[in-house]
Amino acid sequence: MGSEKIKVRSYHRWQQQKNKIASTTITIYYGGECRILNYSNSRSDVYEFKGDVRMESSTSTIFIASMNHPNIPHTIKPHPRKFDADAMNTISAFEIKAAPPEQLPDCSNTLDAPAILFSTGGHAGNHFHRFSDVLIPLFVTSLRFNRDVIFLVTNHDSRLTSQHRKTLEILSRYEVVDIDRENQTLCFPNVIVGLRAHEHDLSIDPSPFSSFSTRNFTKLLRSAYSLERDSVGDHYRPRMLLIPRTKSRRLTNEVEVVELARRLGFDSVVHKVGHQLESAAKIVNSFDVMVGVHGAALTNMLFLPENAIVIQITPVGLHNFARTCYGRPPEEMKLKYLEYKVRLNESSLFGKYPDHSLIYTNPVQYCHKRGFQVCKNMYMDNQDVNLDLPRFQDTLLKALYLLAT
Repeated sequence: MGSEKIKVRSYHRWQQQKNKIASTTITIYYGGECRILNYSNSRSDVYEFKGDVRMESSTSTIFIASMNHPNIPHTIKPHPRKFDADAMNTISAFEIKAAPPEQLPDCSNTLDAPAILFSTGGHAGNHFHRFSDVLIPLFVTSLRFNRDVIFLVTNHDSRLTSQHRKTLEILSRYEVVDIDRENQTLCFPNVIVGLRAHEHDLSIDPSPFSSFSTRNFTKLLRSAYSLERDSVGDHYRPRMLLIPRTKSRRLTNEVEVVELARRLGFDSVVHKVGHQLESAAKIVNSFDVMVGVHGAALTNMLFLPENAIVIQITPVGLHNFARTCYGRPPEEMKLKYLEYKVRLNESSLFGKYPDHSLIYTNPVQYCHKRGFQVCKNMYMDNQDVNLDLPRFQDTLLKALYLLAT
């Protein structure tokens, strides 16, 4: 989870806010010259401006041509986590002003292509959030332009745009523009401010975006990185990847887990896929089963071939997040999903607190009472897992069965 920063203390409120998704698009006309489409929902503010649109980078202002309407200040932070105050506090705001054409700033550079303005701030330094908050929403927002669209990035994370260059090149034929470094007024015929995002992380709702799906996005990734396997084939010994963790939520008997899997018929390995995205994608794509303790590395399921299996090992206190972050998306990617819920006697928290402590009996209530930082420190940062091998064997046998059916 994003820098592991999703707010535990406000989990239920967070879910309620995300579920209030707007079901319709509101269309507003300013003076007949510039049309404004409002695609906003509870996750993201998104406006599309069609007409004479001028972006004054030095003041972070977007001017809209309108003959009959006075200036209307309206501020937008172009990032799809508006329910997350910590993330949005890092996002630059852009002011929208409507004015008659003669009052608009002169164009320094007039471009024929439309543009999309978005931020790579927030939690986007985390592998999970790079996809959930930037790349998947960007895919949904930009694909209709068939690469004829310019990406304007604020709070530019050059590591993100460099690491995901191949994906960005499939979505746009133009170089990414760091809008914060521009000192001129750029003029466009069409600008979208913000990214359209579905209510759930790491997924796309096919209902409002009927031509898009999470499965389409994984197909795009396989194309971008020239991955060999579109779907799982027949193997004498299916391949299983166990992704290790080196800091928190470590699997302390991972060697024994791999040996167990081999005895059951898997060709299994422990391998840290690393941060070099192209090699990580190829490694993950070569496996039929991916196993990992709850954390951002499970985002690599995006590179698995279809009909592969994701096994998420969920530590004590993190069951709600397990489903939200990594339990729902596999089905949308045409993957199969199994969750192994860690019991208290498999957690390093066992025996450290009284048996009746909320830490054990009701982690959700504990987090509500104590707040995010205390909760994060307890369940995310100071918990390791030692699997009950006979119990975990049942999960691996289910995986073998699913591969065979």
